[in-house]
Amino acid sequence: MKLQISNFKFQNAKLRSSLILIFVFCIMYLVVGSALASTGPSSAAPVSESATPWWVWPLVLFAVTFILGIVAVLGGVGGGVLFVPIIGGFFPFNLDFVRGAGLLVALAGALAAGPGLLKKGMADLRLALPVALIASASAIVGAMMGLALPQNVVNTALGATILGIVAIMLMAKKSEYPEVKQADALSTALRINGIYHEASTGQEINWKIHRTPQGLALFIIIGIMAGMFGLGAGWANVPVLNILMGAPLKVSVATSKFLLSITDTSAAWIYVNNGAVLPMMVVPSIIGIMLGSIVGVRILAKAKPAAIRYIVIGLLLFSGTRALLKGLGIWN
Repeated sequence: MKLQISNFKFQNAKLRSSLILIFVFCIMYLVVGSALASTGPSSAAPVSESATPWWVWPLVLFAVTFILGIVAVLGGVGGGVLFVPIIGGFFPFNLDFVRGAGLLVALAGALAAGPGLLKKGMADLRLALPVALIASASAIVGAMMGLALPQNVVNTALGATILGIVAIMLMAKKSEYPEVKQADALSTALRINGIYHEASTGQEINWKIHRTPQGLALFIIIGIMAGMFGLGAGWANVPVLNILMGAPLKVSVATSKFLLSITDTSAAWIYVNNGAVLPMMVVPSIIGIMLGSIVGVRILAKAKPAAIRYIVIGLLLFSGTRALLKGLGIWN
């Protein structure tokens, strides 16, 4: 009993310290932001041109991303997949800045989850490293392409990609333990196999993969799309690792989350280096989506995942259609 009470106090202390740090960081952010706004160059546009004060947008972003964080957890998708089409389609921000913020949002979630998944033995390094090498190099190319292409082209391609994600979510049938009769030569040479411990049943599952060359080739395309659109790539990583290559579902999900911490870092650096990252967007978005994810995890036990999943699909369908029509010049 004493041990439980001390653990409870320790957890409360950690939570209190985290909340204090977030509060102090927000105050510093608001103070610095107001100072920069008041001491900007003389050539800057006067404040009277905009009827909305600058500090409104971070607050609105925080509120929206908090809701997106909850919905993303309940719907089983990454925050970046919802962030880019919704913020890019319904907020007056340049798409380059939205994509840069989307990569950092996905990266924050991956960095928060990655170490724990590795510690629990769910994410597999032998499976992740060759995929990460290919996907991160491709993500750099994709980010450079995304910044070089015209906005209407990127919007059109983004809309088509989001609608493709909707189709994948509707049609993909994930397998908990895919049957792999024999590992292929490449995965055998790289020694990509392992033993997965299923905590719910206590089973030890020996797994291996096949169709490795086809999977690695697909990760070239996935990396380019992740860097170009700033979506993160969890929506594509899991079907390829699980359905095509034959890794167990939980191993695929955990390895995909760990992969994002590598691939998104590569692509995000291109956006940072080109000045396509605004702290005014990134800071409230990351805080909102992380806090929303914490709330979403608590709601998940009582919610009906199937119903939430169709809400997510509806949101993606609407925002993807809007991005496509916006790129085609039909809906501005």
